[in-house]
Amino acid sequence: MLGNLPEFRLETHFSKWEFKAKYHLTASDAESMSLPELLAMASESDRKAFETMWLGYTETWGAPDLREAIAKTYLDQSTDNVLCFAGASEGIFAANAVLLEAGDHAIVVTPNYQSHETLPSQICEVTAVPLDPDDGWSLDIDRVRDAIRPNTKLVTINFPHNPTGAILEPDRYMALIELCRQHGIWILHDEIFHGLGPSDAVHLPLVADEYERGLSLGVMSKSYGLPGLRIGWIACRDQAVLRRMERLKHYLSICNSGPSERLAVIALKNRDAILSRNCAIVDENLPKLEAFFARYPDLFEWRRPDGSCMAFPRYLGRDGVEAFAKSLVEEAGVLLLPSTIYSSELSETPADRFRIGVGRRGMDEGLAAMDAHLRRNRA
Repeated sequence: MLGNLPEFRLETHFSKWEFKAKYHLTASDAESMSLPELLAMASESDRKAFETMWLGYTETWGAPDLREAIAKTYLDQSTDNVLCFAGASEGIFAANAVLLEAGDHAIVVTPNYQSHETLPSQICEVTAVPLDPDDGWSLDIDRVRDAIRPNTKLVTINFPHNPTGAILEPDRYMALIELCRQHGIWILHDEIFHGLGPSDAVHLPLVADEYERGLSLGVMSKSYGLPGLRIGWIACRDQAVLRRMERLKHYLSICNSGPSERLAVIALKNRDAILSRNCAIVDENLPKLEAFFARYPDLFEWRRPDGSCMAFPRYLGRDGVEAFAKSLVEEAGVLLLPSTIYSSELSETPADRFRIGVGRRGMDEGLAAMDAHLRRNRA
């Protein structure tokens, strides 16, 4: 069923370049912090719990106080509605493996983080509904309605969206939920960028709060900027589905890292401060990008993201985005993600764009290197 997965193009690209490129300008996570910085936010009791902890196995569901802290980030979820995972990818795997069977049908948006398409496609038939760049990368609910079949079991969405940073309009979001409710379809909402973006961003309600068949995927990696913890979760009102995913987790990670759980609790208790810090970095970086792209109107078409810490500009150069990104990283050490990495087997996706990150410090140096590269090539 899931034993012959294709190459994960994005992760292969990062495996080659992420730790070699001098300027990482395509990161999808917010600026990370050091262990001392995070511990400085801890209460005396939480710091002591981390420093004196027993390094044995942890609970498969996740530590009770961790799940309680996660539940508090929702409006109406209890600890029993939260199952922790070793990062978001394990949660994506578990949700698809538990909810889908051969003979089912799933719907995904494109472009997408590849596992949202590849994993269901290994199990059942999948239909893509492309986001419309001419409509602010929004989702056409009528196209979703037309794609629904009698055996449709799951719709997977992701807002703020990777790689465009788009946030679905609230009325369309609620229309999608009502459409899925009418047909008894599950919604897996990848909400890992929730709370992150320009400080004036308006984020959608979390799907577990809005829909009885909604699965909210969260993680410490993106909005919190703590990918080294490898702590993710799914929140869902249907505890029977969570129990099935817990049994699958016994074959995967079994349990999470104990030290990571202690540190995640500290971060979640300081959620507002961390998100404010990370959104401030986005606020600082966006004008720099806008000014940079304005200097090259013949090469780039810029759109400000609604949320998250990434954008998806269009590249207008005659050499094409693949050649541009390749020369940029090889000659100038500046890493971008060309949109060809987001190509889909299910629908056409843009082939003239690239993902650029706006959530980390060091933007000035990276843009200066990119600017020098462009001027050299033009000369």
